[in-house]
Amino acid sequence: MVPADEGGGLMRTDLLFDPVDGLDEALAAVNAFDGVLVDGLLRPQPTQVAGLTAIADAVSGTPLASRVVEAAEKAAAGAAAEDHFVVLAAARTALMGSVHDALTARVGDVTGRPRAEETAPAADGEEHAANVLAAARAWLCDLARAGWHGIDHELIAAAAPVVSAMLSDPLLRRQATLFDGFAAELAASCPGAALERVPERRWADLWSRALLLTLAGAARTPATSPATGRLLPLGVDMQEHATAVLAQVHAVFEPADGTAPRLVRASVSAPKPDTVVGAGLWQLLRPRMSLLAAVGEGRSMELDAMPLTPEGDLVWDDERARAGEAADPFATARVILSTAIEPVTAPLDRHPARIAVPVLLEGYAAEQEDGGPLAFGLAGHWLAVDTDRAPAAGPLTPEAVAASGACVGLLRWDAGEFVLQPVAVETTVRKKTVAVHAGAWAGGTTDKAGARAEKAATDSVAVLRERAGRLLRK
Repeated sequence: MVPADEGGGLMRTDLLFDPVDGLDEALAAVNAFDGVLVDGLLRPQPTQVAGLTAIADAVSGTPLASRVVEAAEKAAAGAAAEDHFVVLAAARTALMGSVHDALTARVGDVTGRPRAEETAPAADGEEHAANVLAAARAWLCDLARAGWHGIDHELIAAAAPVVSAMLSDPLLRRQATLFDGFAAELAASCPGAALERVPERRWADLWSRALLLTLAGAARTPATSPATGRLLPLGVDMQEHATAVLAQVHAVFEPADGTAPRLVRASVSAPKPDTVVGAGLWQLLRPRMSLLAAVGEGRSMELDAMPLTPEGDLVWDDERARAGEAADPFATARVILSTAIEPVTAPLDRHPARIAVPVLLEGYAAEQEDGGPLAFGLAGHWLAVDTDRAPAAGPLTPEAVAASGACVGLLRWDAGEFVLQPVAVETTVRKKTVAVHAGAWAGGTTDKAGARAEKAATDSVAVLRERAGRLLRK
């Protein structure tokens, strides 16, 4: 390990393995409520009443307490209205937010990095598209009454006109994406009565988030400030869905005015057909963000008044960026990462699944027994390594991670423990230190496997564009 006060690494890795006070109790209350949604709240049973009581008890002593008690009582009697469901979703979101805050505080103790100051959110503006949001809210309440075992194609189909109305409004694109994906998952699982296993946590997450996003001002565009200076990429996290792909670049931003560096993110997404996979995904993303080419080439970028949110998200505009000098992510991590300010997290985004903190690890021992998960030995403990998150659209393989001696990764929390998602590693090839990056193919590749995938994607995209053009001409 490289001590943080000497340029990088983690300060107190032992804290990653110590219990967090109150964490189990908060998650137990969330799990109890999630179980309530399985069979729905049309005719609540005693076990569901117990789950409602658990979430009310968990927020006792908070400003939500009295409203949650009322909502829980109404739901237990099978008489919950829309406002009551919203309150229950808010209570669940607050509990998950408390888990997020406790875990990020622990990560802060581990890294020793400074954290940005909280800022008060802007006042809510005028409600936009109130009728569409009301229709969305009504559908979500119908879901809660039916429960996951009660879903059928007729119920899920009722979301289609809501999604269509949202997609036609650019200001509702965020909600539309969530509703569309959620409805598609539910449709693929119909009828609910035949489900052998219900993804309780995931669907409750989606339901509560979607419900709160129907409220006035919940999805407002955050205020931004101009960011001018040098952007030093650390690595790329790619997330792929059957119909969409997203690449998120984690980086350190050095302001031109000499103030402290900051951890930032820049994201780009695109819809995708099933036929575009592997390295071909970069073809869908590359035209939308010049930063990807810089990542693939190992270069920094010079930003000129790029919009930056308080949460550390760059609202990317190619007109405000130009390629800079060569920049090695490992040099950035060793020299600057320990002093970079951690961004704050927006209230509705406070969820343990959103934790993804860039860290540098060195001097660890890698171990993998009997084909089990890979782990890195740190200060007498073993940190699980999630190599399944490494994208097929890059050269970073589990074998390269296992043979590495240094790693830039994202510290996450999954299934009750901290895990590491590698985004770049240093390994030895023929007695030379070689860096392998998950985003190495972002700007193009000469790798044989990557080049074949790029060629296949080029052919697929050309065919799809020709068909789309033919339909539009009709």
